[in-house]
Amino acid sequence: MSFFKSPAFKYGKNLVIGLGASVVMIGALGKINSEPWGGPAITAGLLVEAFLFAMLGILGPEKDYYWEKLYPGLDEYTSYITPLTADTGGKAPSRSLNAETVEKSLGGMLSELQSMSKSLGSLKALQEVDFSQTGEQLKTMNNFYSRMNDAMAMLNASVEDTKQYQAQMAQLSKNLSSLNAVYGNVLSAYQVKA
Repeated sequence: MSFFKSPAFKYGKNLVIGLGASVVMIGALGKINSEPWGGPAITAGLLVEAFLFAMLGILGPEKDYYWEKLYPGLDEYTSYITPLTADTGGKAPSRSLNAETVEKSLGGMLSELQSMSKSLGSLKALQEVDFSQTGEQLKTMNNFYSRMNDAMAMLNASVEDTKQYQAQMAQLSKNLSSLNAVYGNVLSAYQVKA
């Protein structure tokens, strides 16, 4: 059986499968075009393919990864797994791999995948939104904001003018009070002389 696992056998098997499939296709092309060689070519190709598929069925699937060498007992349903590279110090392994542990892990992964699916659904809904007029709306909003800024600047300037007006009115009020006092003194002095 070691010959069937060798790289040379795997390469030869893939080569014969590929060549057999190409002969079948060329034979089918010849048959479709009513070429005299089409019938024998498709027959030869199908016989090669039938032989190869029978051989693949007899040999069985290949194991490419030998994880059970690194994790002894991996192929058992309930087993305690520790990698060969781990130093357990002669104690029993701390991690166990059994059906319950695997089912719990897969349950957690399933809920995460469902959550991701919902998120992707939301992104798909966002993708379907029509943004064709968004540019025009942004221009309109930009125009609105620029006019709003101009109005705020004008309002700020009018607030400054109002403050100056209030200061001038307060000064005028003081001046009028002083003038009234002087006028009152003048009237009092005039009445005393009269």
